[in-house]
Amino acid sequence: MGKTFSVAIITRNEEANLPRTLESIRWANEIVIVDSGSTDRTVELASAFGAKIIREEWRGFGKQKNLAIEHCTNDWVLSLDADEVVSEKLAQEITQLLEGTPDVDAYFVPRRNLFLGRWIRYGGYWPDPKLRIFRKGAAWFEERAVHETVQYSGPTRTLDGELIHYAYPSLDNYIEHMNRYSTLGAEQVVAQNKTSRGLTAFVGNVLLNPAATFFYNYVLRLGFLDGREGLLLHLYHSGYVSWKYAKAWKSTKS
Repeated sequence: MGKTFSVAIITRNEEANLPRTLESIRWANEIVIVDSGSTDRTVELASAFGAKIIREEWRGFGKQKNLAIEHCTNDWVLSLDADEVVSEKLAQEITQLLEGTPDVDAYFVPRRNLFLGRWIRYGGYWPDPKLRIFRKGAAWFEERAVHETVQYSGPTRTLDGELIHYAYPSLDNYIEHMNRYSTLGAEQVVAQNKTSRGLTAFVGNVLLNPAATFFYNYVLRLGFLDGREGLLLHLYHSGYVSWKYAKAWKSTKS
């Protein structure tokens, strides 16, 4: 008998992305959505797909995703972002996997990122493996405010099928996203007591670290081969690093 399969998603005002995402997982045994106060048609669209809806105020990415996983009732879980799509190849691979006997409790999947209408191939954005499929109870997200990762100890495998990430359709959207994430990242830096009011540390974090990040991703990892989109992607990602530390410094400045 095949294993049962749940998909866990967190949402807030995702009506533009959610139908595409839900259509790609229509075959799942269960879809669990934790929504944190959407004011658009997100909940209505999810309900129309038969998803289980849990309304919960925002508690941070890690905690929110763990809550969605807790509400899953099947043998295996896929944690999916609302702007990600399961490719047909990945869906077939998951189905075949669960019809047999999985040899590990957690699987990585490669993720293909679409930025400003271009598939990003370089700069560390492909194959961009993410640990997203796991046996229920075997893995959880680290409860961080941002950049949460799955916590799992044990052997893993990597599947061939892709997640497709419809990341940022516009430059305004990307800059807004980086601004919001840098605020969350700054809060995390302060909570971890990694701020310093010394000039050397300030220059290193706000100027040199972002410059090194840009050089590493854009030059050494060949991000320049992704054209203008690659330039903007890595330029503003480096800006995010600078903004994060600048905001952390500002919030602790006496």
